[in-house]
Amino acid sequence: MFEGTYTALITPFENGKIDYRALEILIEKQIAEGIDGVIPMGTTGESPTVSFEEHKEFIKRVVKIVNGRVKVIAGTGANSTSEAIWLTQGAEDSGVDATLSVNPYYNKPTQRGLIAHYESIAKATKLPIILYNIPGRSGINFLPESVSELLKRTDHVVAMKEASGDIAQMMRLIELCGSRLTLLSGDDNLLLPVLAIGGKGVISVLSNLIPADVKKVVTLYRDNKTEEAAAWFYKILPLCRAMFLETNPIPIKAAMEMTGICSGDMRLPLIPLSDENREKLRKSLVEYGVKLK
Repeated sequence: MFEGTYTALITPFENGKIDYRALEILIEKQIAEGIDGVIPMGTTGESPTVSFEEHKEFIKRVVKIVNGRVKVIAGTGANSTSEAIWLTQGAEDSGVDATLSVNPYYNKPTQRGLIAHYESIAKATKLPIILYNIPGRSGINFLPESVSELLKRTDHVVAMKEASGDIAQMMRLIELCGSRLTLLSGDDNLLLPVLAIGGKGVISVLSNLIPADVKKVVTLYRDNKTEEAAAWFYKILPLCRAMFLETNPIPIKAAMEMTGICSGDMRLPLIPLSDENREKLRKSLVEYGVKLK
């Protein structure tokens, strides 16, 4: 079961290399504050800019640090099906609990192509697969009717991280797939609406910074304390918006640097937050009460 609050981990860099010391500090913070799981090598982890060797090593290190205390869901998506299978099998060998597989990007497959892509991955692994629908980055939208067809062909697909921004589409997904597929919000800004239509949790960027507070929204809602959940959501909403002042993960990395967790180093073509937006972010953090270094 993949319900609750999961953190899409940043990848800390220092002088161009992965900073595994900072990674351990970050993961221990996540576990101490009650997060349900962590997701290495997703969008927030700058996966397009790491080598295959770094990708596999990073996932191995995360599994070792976590040591079974929470779930580890490895990002293993690619725009080549064979590549995605290779990454998925590598993650399986590392001992992860599930994989997160983004829609193939750039080459814009048809809906039939998307179904064939995920069906091929499912046949190559024993792991549960969480789909990742983010048309703004991948250039293709995995439609509910196609997801429903995929579920008829495999039992391995168990959830979807939905970041299309289209609530009506998410409702259609639940209508067609029901209990066969767990809907997780892929956008912190839409967490409360997604819970309201039947979503079961979130894969969060903001929880890198404030895991306990993001989790509180989900926990309160699941405990039928909807008004309290809404109050907490609106409390964190300004920070949710601040995380998208520029392309993710630029703002969250800047925030983590401001709090002393790690450096804000990025790999090109991503560059650090602009001075103007850095001031806006700092103001949001201070107003929220985040302790800065």
